[in-house]
Amino acid sequence: MSDAGAIEPPAKPQKNEWGRWFGRPGKSLTRRLIWLASAWILVALLVTGVVLTSVFQESALRRLGNTLSETIDEAVVAATITHEGEVLIGEIRDARTERLLSGKYWMVAEPTSDGRLRVVARSASLGRADLDYAPDLAARLKAAFGQTISYNAADGPKGEPLRIAASMKSLPNRAAPVVFFAGVDRSDVDADARQFATVTWVAMLLLGAGLVSAVFIQVQVGLRPLYDLRDEISDVRKGRSHRIEGVYPVEIQPLAQQVNRLLAHNQETVERQRTHVGNLAHALKTPLAVMLAEAGTREGFLPDLIRRQAKVMQDQVDHHLRRARAAARAAHGLGERTPVGEVLDEMAVMLERVFEAKGVEIDWRAPDDLAFLGERQDLQEIFGNLIENAAKWCKRRVRISAGPSTTGQMIAVVEDDGPGLPADQRDTALKRGTRMDEDTPGTGLGLSIVDELTRAYGGRVTLGDSDMGGLKVVLELPAAEG
Repeated sequence: MSDAGAIEPPAKPQKNEWGRWFGRPGKSLTRRLIWLASAWILVALLVTGVVLTSVFQESALRRLGNTLSETIDEAVVAATITHEGEVLIGEIRDARTERLLSGKYWMVAEPTSDGRLRVVARSASLGRADLDYAPDLAARLKAAFGQTISYNAADGPKGEPLRIAASMKSLPNRAAPVVFFAGVDRSDVDADARQFATVTWVAMLLLGAGLVSAVFIQVQVGLRPLYDLRDEISDVRKGRSHRIEGVYPVEIQPLAQQVNRLLAHNQETVERQRTHVGNLAHALKTPLAVMLAEAGTREGFLPDLIRRQAKVMQDQVDHHLRRARAAARAAHGLGERTPVGEVLDEMAVMLERVFEAKGVEIDWRAPDDLAFLGERQDLQEIFGNLIENAAKWCKRRVRISAGPSTTGQMIAVVEDDGPGLPADQRDTALKRGTRMDEDTPGTGLGLSIVDELTRAYGGRVTLGDSDMGGLKVVLELPAAEG
């Protein structure tokens, strides 16, 4: 019978899947390239956006500065000094400075003995208000005599933001210097700067998204040959092909060629070893057959001894031949797919007949789609030895359950209701030729054959206690993909 379900493997250290998928970009060539390119793109766009907005704002302020300098020059030209030393400002040909709260202003002040400034004239546009300035402005203007100092003011006469320029100058017929101020409403300039910054950052954002998308596509397309090579190597590992057939760019074609050479060398080595073992085994079989034939017709201690030892030697030869074949098949035949349910059903039916006199009942369960990644003959030998051993020692019942594990392998558990096996004898039971009970028929090779075949496929065998009372054998083997 069969039943779907997953079998939990023996406890093993769990791998960190988070680190695999969401770890550092260095763990994936694709992520590394995309992250590095995206980081450079974002940094370049950020710097470009900052530079562009700064340049635009500086350019706008420079234009305002030129306007303010012209207003100061006009005020200087229009300035006259009375006999009493007072500063008078004549007509300035700028209608905005004559219109109240127009947004363009000028002001004239003179330093006082206490380091402050006293306003002596102002434009009609200021009304009775004054332009804002810092308390230390007089000292700064004196230190930069003749030069223009520009600054921003938050509140103008009507609450508008201003750009103000100030310069300390000397006038003819006046010993004391005079400070000229000019101010202009910068609301339009600030609005233009904000609009330019918004447009710039939106453009940078769209450009960044487009460039990152282009990098992603470029990396995917550029690394496509590597993905294809990976898939071909996977097909070789799974037995779907025997070598890499694709043609790749010059940068990775040598890698594909080296993999093919490695596969050919590995296959050649395995075949050579199989040939050596086969030749040795066959060379020994003929002398053994002669010895058995000669001893078979005679009676006595020596002929019996020869027959027994020759039989042991023949079993060993068969064992090593079987092991060599399994190692070779595991090396380059992993693509074979063997349905587990079919083999279990075949073994159960056959061994129930073998042990019919004992009344053995063999109950097996395995998903219909569960398959072993290897040769059918090897799986038959593995299950045959395990089930035969369980049937030999059980009272009446043998239970087998198989299913996929969480690690991508398949787990098979064979249990019986027999006497079991003490923990201190389990490692010994897996050794070749060990017999736990000399009165029970057998060569003592069953569990060792299972262990060696399993190891040849990269699996393992674990012995434990069954809840049925007997021995529990846990078998891990490679599973074929669905």
